Amino acid sequence: MDFSNKTALITGAGQGVGEGIAVALASYGANVSLIGRTLSKVQRVADEINDNGGSAIAIQCDVKDKTSIDNSILSTVSHFKSLNILINNAQEVPLGNLLNVSDESFIDGWNSGPLATLRFMKECYPHLKGDGKIINLASSSALRPDSASYGAYAAVKEAIRSLSRAAAVEWGSDNILVNCIMPLAKSSGMEWWMNENPDEANEFLKTIPIGKVGDCKDDIGEAVCHLLSDGMNYITGSTIMIDGGQAYLR
Repeated sequence: MDFSNKTALITGAGQGVGEGIAVALASYGANVSLIGRTLSKVQRVADEINDNGGSAIAIQCDVKDKTSIDNSILSTVSHFKSLNILINNAQEVPLGNLLNVSDESFIDGWNSGPLATLRFMKECYPHLKGDGKIINLASSSALRPDSASYGAYAAVKEAIRSLSRAAAVEWGSDNILVNCIMPLAKSSGMEWWMNENPDEANEFLKTIPIGKVGDCKDDIGEAVCHLLSDGMNYITGSTIMIDGGQAYLR
């Protein structure tokens, strides 16, 4: 795979899956614009990529703020002179039983997830038109048979899937491909959950046919690179499971 002369903007790139995707893309020659709420986190990743011969910039951005989103895109295009790939990964997570999920938590989940995804897609559209690819992150939480404590989170992630499908249909004639992934990765959030809930985590591991939680770069990032490669240009409007066979998407 060769992403030379391609520029990718990745939100939530300071850790976890976002970092893994950014590092993988950079290893294949892509310019990467790392977007994150905490500048020090995305700067650390950018420094590591640049130290290894890649090309990366770090941009502080509050994805819940439209002006901040617009500025991050302008800064990316101003620096790299192009924008070919958009990865919407950032998401605040509204977890808890429905009676306990506050309005503020759900609104933050909505604004950082579906609304931010829509805003990024719309503002990046002029740059992506003609040869663009978008990957939005969904979640298999909506597929859980026991959705207790995950309903609000699943709702915002399923909204992202609906927006992605609409964008794929509406923008196909503009040669913009739009897909979702449902990754299962050992992000910092997953590690925290596994450490805090060891019994539930052990039972959860038993539901993964491959028997492990995926690595953010080697399993998730590499798969995303393949999905973005030229050999995958007939795939759009789809949701791809990258989870070791754990969930079943009907």
